[in-house]
Amino acid sequence: MKYSTVFTALTALFAQASASAIPAARSPLTPRSPLTPRSPLTPRSPLTTRQNTTASCANSATSRSCWGEYSIDTNWYDVTPTGVTREYWLSVENSTITPDGYTRSAMTFNGTVPGPAIIADWGDNLIIHVTNNLENNGTSIHWHGIRQLGSLEYDGVPGVTQCPIAPGDTLTYKFQVTQYGTTWYHSHFSLQYGDGLFGPLIINGPATADYDEDVGAIFLQDWAHESVFEIWDSARLGAPPALENTLMNGTNIFDCSASTDPNCVGGGKKFELTFVEGTKYRLRLINVGIDSHFEFAIDGHTLTVIANDLVPIVPYTTDTLLIGIGQRYDVIVEANAAADNYWIRGNWGTACSGNLEAANATGILRYDSSSTADPTSVGTTPRGTCEDEPVASLVPHLALDVGGYSLVDEEVSFAFTNYFTWTINSSSLLLDWSSPTTLKIFNNETIFPTEYNVVPLEQTNANEEWVVYVIEDLTGFGIWHPIHLHGHDFFVVAQESDVFNPDKSPAKFNLINPPRRDVAALPGNGYLAIAFKLDNPGSWLLHCHIAWHASEGLAMQFVESQSSIAVGMSDTAIFEDTCANWNAYTPTQLFAEDDSGI
Repeated sequence: MKYSTVFTALTALFAQASASAIPAARSPLTPRSPLTPRSPLTPRSPLTTRQNTTASCANSATSRSCWGEYSIDTNWYDVTPTGVTREYWLSVENSTITPDGYTRSAMTFNGTVPGPAIIADWGDNLIIHVTNNLENNGTSIHWHGIRQLGSLEYDGVPGVTQCPIAPGDTLTYKFQVTQYGTTWYHSHFSLQYGDGLFGPLIINGPATADYDEDVGAIFLQDWAHESVFEIWDSARLGAPPALENTLMNGTNIFDCSASTDPNCVGGGKKFELTFVEGTKYRLRLINVGIDSHFEFAIDGHTLTVIANDLVPIVPYTTDTLLIGIGQRYDVIVEANAAADNYWIRGNWGTACSGNLEAANATGILRYDSSSTADPTSVGTTPRGTCEDEPVASLVPHLALDVGGYSLVDEEVSFAFTNYFTWTINSSSLLLDWSSPTTLKIFNNETIFPTEYNVVPLEQTNANEEWVVYVIEDLTGFGIWHPIHLHGHDFFVVAQESDVFNPDKSPAKFNLINPPRRDVAALPGNGYLAIAFKLDNPGSWLLHCHIAWHASEGLAMQFVESQSSIAVGMSDTAIFEDTCANWNAYTPTQLFAEDDSGI
């Protein structure tokens, strides 16, 4: 069901209720990061890995399963290599950019969209200095999918784990990367990432299949020709507009030939890759859209999928790959087609939402880098659904089962007064940026505002180390929601397009090595059941990753093992200094909080 259908229904309900130019696009084969580390260590490309000289097995093109003293079989939930410290600097800035031939204002990391690549090895410690150089906005940075073991305060959610970073202020995030694979960092302050505040976070480690070269991150996104904050009022009245274009790694073409708009200057370009025949390439695909569902494909080539989110999986092959917002897939593509030009396709999910240039979600793969011709290749017919990849395909390489659990069942619905809001158990998330949940916990508060949507989780039974969280869609809209949980990889034990029956449905849960990830789709008018172990004390946000929906309140928090949270905090200056600077700034801020806060 599209938003237009929903909007028609909502219009009646509301009536009743109320009577810097972007830098030239660069190939991901060229390191994008303008950051110069100030440590004696030189950042490595994703192809270069640190090897222990006494290791039994070196990671190479023919032994990607190896990682020094560790391997793809190592249980990373229990074991983390001893890494080094890597330091990065990010400046959050207002910029004017022209990614597709249309010039507009944006928010950027270090002046680029996407932002600089942050690259680490499994087990490394990251120190990332974030300076807010925005003119009129706070900000905060979330490190998507990173579990933040022992570093809850650096999860980067304003109103949950920190106060926003005030303009002119700097916050240094510190955490260890205990997982490996492909992820991203982005602003979690309101809708900011939709205006350009995101970048790749690549953690080198072993893999479930061999490859020759690592291309790096390839971002897929929808893109508006005005700030998403200017569209916000339309969105919260019930129907966000279809955005004007899509970008692939921050670039595309928009046809300005017939436009009289002075901002439509032309000059965009397609994202391009160049392959060498016989080489196997690793591509790291990331959907960073605000309201998009992509089905990735490369004409004439097969995708071998080796990881979903930050979880290595048993490799499988496919012609097209469904990617929801926030999800990542690592794929290997062998250059075994005839030497020619081929379309790289985003394949917009038209059943999920609209885009004015849905057919334009393309890039170009070339076997001859000197060629400038458009491809004439024909693609595989896309599946065209809003679903995730089939559960049967997403088999974790490291087999783990769900243990004894307690069950939490909640319902998604909606409400409206002046504006449309989403609700979970009749409550829409509304945070106070100046009073984050984790600060309340540190101050020994145990009662939270209703609008914080807090669900406490405590292990009270020795046989129930796990929780299964069931979220049901009772709206009748038929919209699929990509659900993201902070602080955990979760186990997808059920994903059904029917009604949850608390007496019968749990008997059908898949508890034996189910798919694991950090974003999974809640079926429209159905339910999603996810399981996770109570092993990471903290205040962890769960939210829909459709940016409009998150801002409209489709989110809640788990306060997990509250008595252990404050004990595990390594740095409370994030509250004392960051909140003090934010509170000093707020009396002069131009824009008051007018959404959920996330």
